[in-house]
Amino acid sequence: MERMLHRNTIYVALIILGFATLFVPTAWCQDVAGPTAPVSTTERAPGNAANEATQSQSFWDILAAGGVVGLVIMLLSIGAVALVIEHAMTIRSTVLMPPGFGEEIRHLLASGNLAAAQERCRQTPSFLGFVLGSGLAEVDGGWPAVEKGMEDAMADQSARLFRKIEYLSVIGNIAPMLGLLGTVIGMVFAFREVANTQGAARAEGIYLALVTTVEGLIVAIPSLAAFAYFRNRVDQLVAETAYAAQHAVGPIKRNRMPRRAQGQSPPQVKGLS
Repeated sequence: MERMLHRNTIYVALIILGFATLFVPTAWCQDVAGPTAPVSTTERAPGNAANEATQSQSFWDILAAGGVVGLVIMLLSIGAVALVIEHAMTIRSTVLMPPGFGEEIRHLLASGNLAAAQERCRQTPSFLGFVLGSGLAEVDGGWPAVEKGMEDAMADQSARLFRKIEYLSVIGNIAPMLGLLGTVIGMVFAFREVANTQGAARAEGIYLALVTTVEGLIVAIPSLAAFAYFRNRVDQLVAETAYAAQHAVGPIKRNRMPRRAQGQSPPQVKGLS
């Protein structure tokens, strides 16, 4: 299951990178080379040259002002989008707990067909299938061994899911730090320009230096929000999987706890005696 989820992550990331490669240069060219109305040179006032230069900057020009640090932040944003899409596709109840799978295993165990139940778990690469398969593999040790096997498998699979969504938290924490780094670097160059021009430098350098901070915050806020959402979803799905697993192996538990009050035991599951 982990290999399948990893492969899906790579596919989604490649798709998003492809769209970004096609979209960004196109939008850049449209903004830079877009049609503009002809303006007579006699109508331009000399004092408006700076204002026209500032207004001509497009959104992509502002992003490009972030430099190398801004490029790294943009790559982090693409990675965050890829992770969100992949998590939305794979961290679902229908993927972790295939519909009807738990009931099917319960019916097989109730009918005494332990081997078929184990084979069905091996053929179903899912969270619930791995948990049930780990429990059924310890059936010779009795109900405590089955329960311990499922608990260990549950802990292992839930830890993998939490490690998987942890990358969103990493991106959410790194992006604003990179933005701050870019701003500090930009401020250093801006003040150096002020020093070299003896205070005659414009504030444009300082204004552009703040771009990376904005970019970092734009990436960090949605990433942390998505991390919180998927963390809660994983908690909920893990709890639902634990309940479904306990319900599915109910026949094994009953067979290991015979009803002595009635003086008889229920039918034994094959392979449990």
